[in-house]
Amino acid sequence: MKRLLLKLCGLLAALGLTGCNDYLAERELKPGISTAAEVRDRLGAPTMEWRNDDGSVTWEFARTPEGLRNYMVTIGKDNIMQSMQQVITQENFARIQAGMNHDQVRRILGKPGRIMQLHIKQQEVWDWMYVDETRHEMHFNVHFGPDGNVAETSKSDETKG
Repeated sequence: MKRLLLKLCGLLAALGLTGCNDYLAERELKPGISTAAEVRDRLGAPTMEWRNDDGSVTWEFARTPEGLRNYMVTIGKDNIMQSMQQVITQENFARIQAGMNHDQVRRILGKPGRIMQLHIKQQEVWDWMYVDETRHEMHFNVHFGPDGNVAETSKSDETKG
């Protein structure tokens, strides 16, 4: 069975689809063991990099808009992976609060799948697609006001117009 999965993943990777590679990376990359080079080999180049106060670095691996996952991987000063987290989650949605700026939101959720301008409301809306507990495709939206800070959040159902 594992051999069939690997063949399928190889085919999907050849077609440029990252989901299967990410599935394997989640199982093969080990905190405290895997190196920064192994992370890059498995996940590619990060879409964003943040320096942390303790000397570690957090790499963002955005899989949006095609995917439903974004990863944050923290690499220690010793070039060893400390953690790997999928960040498009209900828990992280709850962490988004009014007054946060763009950088604070991106550090929690990663790169949005879409950015829209609502000119009448004078808002910029960042959107992340996810699958809820009932397996419906949904969107989590962060609305930034004219000052560039979070004014509100919302969720919308992909199947409803």
